[in-house]
Amino acid sequence: MMLEYFILFSLFSGMVVFCSTRKHLLLSLLSLEFMVLCVFLSLFMVLFMYGYEMYFSLMFLVFTVCEGALGLSLLVSLIRNQGNDYLSSMSVLSW
Repeated sequence: MMLEYFILFSLFSGMVVFCSTRKHLLLSLLSLEFMVLCVFLSLFMVLFMYGYEMYFSLMFLVFTVCEGALGLSLLVSLIRNQGNDYLSSMSVLSW
């Protein structure tokens, strides 16, 4: 029971960090990955407790890796084009 509260607290703390991060794109991506790990841990616990197969958690990890690779490619593209990862320097007109 205590582990569920810890995972829920971790998820909400990741949301608070994501909502309060307004300066760097890397910090936003790291907080998103932290939230995804919390969701994966809770999904794994639920699937393990009810005795289901773990194929869904594998599919979740595949989509998580794709999301992380997409975020890193956006970060590299932003740094190559503008020289920094500040969110304030992003503009729709510059893309």
